[in-house]
Amino acid sequence: MSDRAIRAESGFRRDAVARAVAVAEDGARAADAERCVSARTLAALDEAGFARHFVPRRFGGREGTFADVFQATAEVARGCASAAWLGMLWSAHARFAALLPEEGRQDLWGASPDVRIAAGLTPPSGAAVPVDGGWLLGGEWPVVSGADHADWLLLCAPESPAAGPGAPNAPAPSADAVAGSGGPEDGAADDGGKPERPRFRVCAVPRSAVTVVDTWRSSGMRGTASHTVLLPATTVPAGRTVPFDVLVAGGPPDGRARCHTAPAHLAGGLLFSAPALGAARRALAEWSERLLPGAVPGTAGPAGSGPVGSGASPVREGQAARLARAWADVEAVALLLSEAVRRADTGEISPFAVARNRRDAAVGAERLAGAMDLLMGAGDADLPDMNGDLGRHLRDVRAVASHGALRVEGAAVAFADALPAAMEDRHRRHRLFA
Repeated sequence: MSDRAIRAESGFRRDAVARAVAVAEDGARAADAERCVSARTLAALDEAGFARHFVPRRFGGREGTFADVFQATAEVARGCASAAWLGMLWSAHARFAALLPEEGRQDLWGASPDVRIAAGLTPPSGAAVPVDGGWLLGGEWPVVSGADHADWLLLCAPESPAAGPGAPNAPAPSADAVAGSGGPEDGAADDGGKPERPRFRVCAVPRSAVTVVDTWRSSGMRGTASHTVLLPATTVPAGRTVPFDVLVAGGPPDGRARCHTAPAHLAGGLLFSAPALGAARRALAEWSERLLPGAVPGTAGPAGSGPVGSGASPVREGQAARLARAWADVEAVALLLSEAVRRADTGEISPFAVARNRRDAAVGAERLAGAMDLLMGAGDADLPDMNGDLGRHLRDVRAVASHGALRVEGAAVAFADALPAAMEDRHRRHRLFA
């Protein structure tokens, strides 16, 4: 049996994840200060199997579950949320790459399933022009997490009209050329006088084809190195491209694994929220240790200290209330997200199921950020050092919650749009709360 076949486990090994947590935590301060996760941490993520988690089994991958990668990501985030974010993205982007034609899958995983894939998908940028045998791609993509560490990148661009003969030698399209491609109102008119819906194409390009420009400046998730990527005019073979709509909808259920047929939004936001959950849990533990010495194993309280309200504890009632509410909120979010991830793996796939999971991911992330605000205690003299470990966890949770994929407004609109049809089916209405 080959080494590839031996290593095609169905899930994450606990010992490998535990090592990734320890290594990530050891390098977390440096990652935050230097805005880059160390090579040692990246190797530990590879060994844990993040990159291969959703890779098709025929290439040595796991075709794993959403629950497994969600849990592993949240665990690594206890040590370093930036490292967890990158590991989660290696997994998520492999799920998208599995929808490429066979030629593209062979190019990416023909030698190994442990391939790191970064992506610039939303908002689409640059331009993709059809040429003989493929697409001419060029442009600039901002906020591409982990691009420096990637082996391949998935870049999404608006499809532009054919450039005619000699197109492969045409100059790279500028970002300004597609500045108005953000919505249907900007498309060209069809025969009925209505604007066509813009079409977007995702292309896989090797890391060697792009230039990474150091542009990432953020208060949180500093170690993700979410820099800008530049690509000059490059011809991408058709076999390494796929319409963006296919990524959003998922692949056809023709014997493929669930992870390859599920719509992008069924689990995408849930996976994005996992680093925030892990960091929030760590922040709670550190805050509790700070506020209640001796409450966390391995710490000692002052002589004579006792329970809150006993007269022997230095904790004020306001602090205790914030602490209790923060713990309850984080525990409630953990239950909410875990149930949503279970549905992503085994539940019915429908527009309502997708909208419901989007809602839970966005609201969950919002509540995690709110729990961190409770710990901050605005106006309290006990504010943490925001450059210390606790401050880093607080900053990271807030940064994840602000991600566009976790915006409550967009998720709420999608949920409201899907709800009426689900409620009209009286035979299934009782399942809306199941």
